[in-house]
Amino acid sequence: MLVRGVMTSDPITVQVETSVREALGLLDQHSITSLPVVADDSVLVGVLSEADLLVGRLLHDDRSSILPRTTESRGTADSVGAVMSRRPVTVTEGTDLADVARIMASTGFKSLPVVDAGGRIVGIISRRDLVRTLARSDADIEHDLTDLFVTLDVEWVARVQDGRVRISGTTDDKSRSLAHAMASTVAGVLHVSFD
Repeated sequence: MLVRGVMTSDPITVQVETSVREALGLLDQHSITSLPVVADDSVLVGVLSEADLLVGRLLHDDRSSILPRTTESRGTADSVGAVMSRRPVTVTEGTDLADVARIMASTGFKSLPVVDAGGRIVGIISRRDLVRTLARSDADIEHDLTDLFVTLDVEWVARVQDGRVRISGTTDDKSRSLAHAMASTVAGVLHVSFD
């Protein structure tokens, strides 16, 4: 399965000049964890995450300590450009979801911008998108496989249990290879085997 099949197209974006206050409102209003930062031509120039906005912005509550606190401030910047990450990790529409999962697990990122060959933002993919893909019902997966096999004009039958697909009707290595390749394009398929 590729990014293009599950990403959110036309993500909410901000520009370098956008105020931090406005960006906070967008994150909250849309229940998202990051915002791609783009130039006027939609080229990605950075990413603004929740983490970029947290440290140094919350005022200490004096009730939490007996001792007075020193007033520390990060110089709470007013614009997105002052706090965004300027070297975002990106993927393309053709990136394999297995690679996206590996990147997210190794970096801790909750979402990744999706860019085209020119670096323009075309979407965003989040952990939630991956979870939604993995959580598809067996009935939905089986339905998609059946439709796919009808389109291919083959008489293969797929049975799905817990995302694991068992295909019958393939008679040789070539048809099994094709069936495996086609099944790997269906969201929610975790494993493919043959009768």
